[in-house]
Amino acid sequence: MPIKILIADDHKLFREGLKTLLSNSEEIEVISQAENGREAIDKAKILKPDIVIMDISMPIISGIEATGILLKEMPEVKVIALSMHSERYFVKGMLDAGAYGYLFKNCDYDELISSIKSVYNGNKYLSHEITEVLIDEYIEKPSIVGKDSGLSAREIEILKLIAEGVSSNDIADKLFVSVKTVGTHKKNILEKLNLNTTADLVKYAIKKSIITVW
Repeated sequence: MPIKILIADDHKLFREGLKTLLSNSEEIEVISQAENGREAIDKAKILKPDIVIMDISMPIISGIEATGILLKEMPEVKVIALSMHSERYFVKGMLDAGAYGYLFKNCDYDELISSIKSVYNGNKYLSHEITEVLIDEYIEKPSIVGKDSGLSAREIEILKLIAEGVSSNDIADKLFVSVKTVGTHKKNILEKLNLNTTADLVKYAIKKSIITVW
């Protein structure tokens, strides 16, 4: 029996490319795709995949939230995060939510296949780069934003985008929400963190390793 895969990513071109890539393996079958976290949860309940390959930044429900919800309802499903995010918050967020693996989107074919087989067999799989992120955290003991901040995963996602200089209009387009909703989230974030300005948010995001300044 092939390993049944559900791909969750908000970029159709990436999903289709990944499906084509995985189809090269006779041991893997891509049974469906989802363009947001809510759709991933709904399809997983119906199709019962062995593994969900989950992006993090998706509309409606983020990958972190979707992973947490999905694994509470279907603990037998394994989740592999496949993301471009290397920030500690996102790595820890996915692992804390129950993901079995975490790779970057620039990983090669062999590593992706190895991760799928490893996770399917009940093993954790972290790419070398992700392992370094976690080791750095352990050594440096940085202050990581978490439950104590009172921010939801969606608020953290918006905070990150704001700190990166993305406009409210572009954030709204990316997350499929209204500009007014983005403004409400920003207001709530400022209140929860006891901050006053966008500059304060940027400083906070850097301090908490939500964004990285090179």
